[in-house]
Amino acid sequence: MRLYLAVAAGGFRRYATYGTATAAGVFTNTVFGFIVAYTYIALWGERPGLGGYDQAQALTFVWVSQSLLAAGALIGGGFQETFQERVRTGDIAVDLYRPADLQMWWLAADLGRAAFQLVGRGIVPLAAGALTFPLALPADPVRWLLFLVSVVLGLVVSFALRYLLGLAAFWLMDGAGINLMAQVVTIFFSGVLLPLTVFPGGFGELVRALPWAAMLQVPMDVLLGKHSGSGSAAGALGFQAGWACVLLGAGRLLQSAATRKVVVQGG
Repeated sequence: MRLYLAVAAGGFRRYATYGTATAAGVFTNTVFGFIVAYTYIALWGERPGLGGYDQAQALTFVWVSQSLLAAGALIGGGFQETFQERVRTGDIAVDLYRPADLQMWWLAADLGRAAFQLVGRGIVPLAAGALTFPLALPADPVRWLLFLVSVVLGLVVSFALRYLLGLAAFWLMDGAGINLMAQVVTIFFSGVLLPLTVFPGGFGELVRALPWAAMLQVPMDVLLGKHSGSGSAAGALGFQAGWACVLLGAGRLLQSAATRKVVVQGG
């Protein structure tokens, strides 16, 4: 455990060195937040209560989402490009020789990156939104604690999905195409564009049952009190934990197959 804590701390420090990139990201998230916020104001002005949110809750969705975009790699970024490049160049062999679990190593590094992004790129956009718009941020510390747990579970789900993308490079060699496809799917099905609750009928139920909902929609609903009560909150967190276990397990199986492929190829 001490090893993985050190890896996570190293991931945090690595991204902390890119001050200019962080400042540019904060500026981008803030500007994009204003654009989306005014779009939501117009939309909710025409359709009050859309998706079960009032306007203040919709605006809260916008600004808290902006604070989570970089941490969850919801619009790109993260470790998978580096992982795929190491597969392509053969440097992944070094990772496989380390006296550490490959999946846990990259999970620890990615959580360290996410922790920095939450602080470095999350606080300023949320503060800008709170100072400009009437947000429905809760005063209950328990709800904030549940939200934090939900965010961590969402980050693990995000990692698990992207780890599968990284492992795909053992067969595809070039991950650019699959990364682009995954980015589009994540933006739509996580709730980055619109809360998933606005989708009606069976399609809405489907998208809210997919793992991408665990990355953003579920944490936002926990924060906004849509899962009030211990049973409902436990169900929401259990949904995230279930997908995390399923996807991490799938990563284990695919990692085993990829390792056998490397041995066969003489890697």
